[in-house]
Amino acid sequence: MQMLENKVAIITGASSGIGLAAARLFAAEGAALVLNARRQENLQAVVEEITVAGGRACAVAGDVGEEETHRRMIEAARDMFGGLDIAFNNAGSVGPYKPLAEVMPEEWGEVLAVNLTGAFLGARRQIPAMLERGGGSIIFTSTFVGTSVGIPNMGAYASAKAGLMGLVKAITADYGSRGIRANALLPGGVDTPAAGDAAQKEWAAGLHALKRIAQPEEIARAALFLAGPMASFVAGTALFADGGNAAVK
Repeated sequence: MQMLENKVAIITGASSGIGLAAARLFAAEGAALVLNARRQENLQAVVEEITVAGGRACAVAGDVGEEETHRRMIEAARDMFGGLDIAFNNAGSVGPYKPLAEVMPEEWGEVLAVNLTGAFLGARRQIPAMLERGGGSIIFTSTFVGTSVGIPNMGAYASAKAGLMGLVKAITADYGSRGIRANALLPGGVDTPAAGDAAQKEWAAGLHALKRIAQPEEIARAALFLAGPMASFVAGTALFADGGNAAVK
């Protein structure tokens, strides 16, 4: 039996990196998918790939910092597939790379809008939809930055991602007894376009006990664990998929 058979999942940031890897994996494990990213063309290519492989998926392009995007995703989940069981709130933005005192208020706001407010807006819509089906799993992509380590010039990103842990605990306190499992996934360095050039990847690899950065598929497998039945008693926590980064600080 597939791990996500008969389940419906939303994945944001699904056109590249961890989100794309998760879309492929969740579909292979039987989930019907509502996929989100900003660019319709890139997102539609992922939907077509999954459909050709025998999966089920639809695209809802839009900015996760806008409530309307989340309303349309929930509507698609209900209309196309009958409801919602899983949400992988994965979309994120690193934002400006500069010391904190040089970050402009509008830059700070943009980073929080995508990484933290977008997660809140998603959860606000996802929770009622999941309650209609007796519960569900909500996963937020956080990071080691701002949780286990501070990195220069990433203050806005670190603050927004660290804030996700407060959101996870709040959802657990409010809705854990009603079957909603909220958890944060904390990757280490991941081999995506955001990881930078070869020198930056080599530097990042040195932060990890495993002395390498992850492939997106490795983080997607951790997300699958949190989404599926094997994590049925995992709630309100942070799952470090960071190659031992936090352990060696």
